[in-house]
Amino acid sequence: MFAVTATQTDPDNPLAGLTLGEHPDPKAPDGWTTVTVKAASLNHHDLWTLKGVGISQDRLPIVLGCDAAGLDEDGNEVIVHAVIGSGADETLDPKRSLLSEVHDGTFAERVAVPRRNLVPKPAALSFAEAACLPTAWLTAYRMLFSRSGLEPGATVLVQGAGGGVATALIALGRAGGYRVWATSRSPEKRERALQVGAEQAFETGARLPERVDAVMETVGQATWSHSLKSLRPGGRIVVSGATSGHAPSAELNRVFFLQLSVVGSTMGDRDQLARLATFLEQTGVRPVIDRTMPLADARDGFAAMAAGDLFGKIVFTV
Repeated sequence: MFAVTATQTDPDNPLAGLTLGEHPDPKAPDGWTTVTVKAASLNHHDLWTLKGVGISQDRLPIVLGCDAAGLDEDGNEVIVHAVIGSGADETLDPKRSLLSEVHDGTFAERVAVPRRNLVPKPAALSFAEAACLPTAWLTAYRMLFSRSGLEPGATVLVQGAGGGVATALIALGRAGGYRVWATSRSPEKRERALQVGAEQAFETGARLPERVDAVMETVGQATWSHSLKSLRPGGRIVVSGATSGHAPSAELNRVFFLQLSVVGSTMGDRDQLARLATFLEQTGVRPVIDRTMPLADARDGFAAMAAGDLFGKIVFTV
């Protein structure tokens, strides 16, 4: 079958290890099944794998990709949950992994996954839209509706508008009744954030009109100080990523004096993915797709992500 694989890692030139071509068909062990992929979406995780983050050389070559929507062995339309783990909440399993870390991922004609990782795809969602949900949109859903502790009407700041998680946070937050503010260095991305549902958009690091109830943080080091300064006393930062660096100044004096909370959030469980799909079906919210391209053109999609030339999700069709 045709697949997109990581054959080597290079932190300075990640695309050097991106290989497109034939790969052995997946084999499904007991309790697993095979999905025929119709669409798969690109995440920063895929780029980090090519840089050597979170993977060792002995696991290569490995098929990239965490997210997919397609057909199960009976022809049912399904969404693939990307977290491989056990327990009621797979994200809390210390032995958990994502597709493309230990097991081959979704950038292929077919992918093998545990049967319990399949979620019915609502007919109202296209395969391309559904393929955006398992990582970026599920991460945003859990941050907002499970980890933030907020009620509708609260004010939420989303750092770094433009990425897949940030875009999902804006759209989901607006649909969930939050007042959403966003930041970006790019005037074009600030304008797009307003179109997606942000009430206001500010330049990165700008002083806000008032302090917010919570900050959704995926950028990390570059925005961390601003996130802390933007919170009201007793406010909360929910952090699910650190694309600009993982070691900012903690500013513990501000954290304890203002009684701030810092809460981590990773992905979401299988049941939350099912509820997210229902949420989109009921509200009419749809993932923001920057571009759709054939899987054979995946190199162009990876290059766009590496350059930051996107707003929303890049989707590969198979």
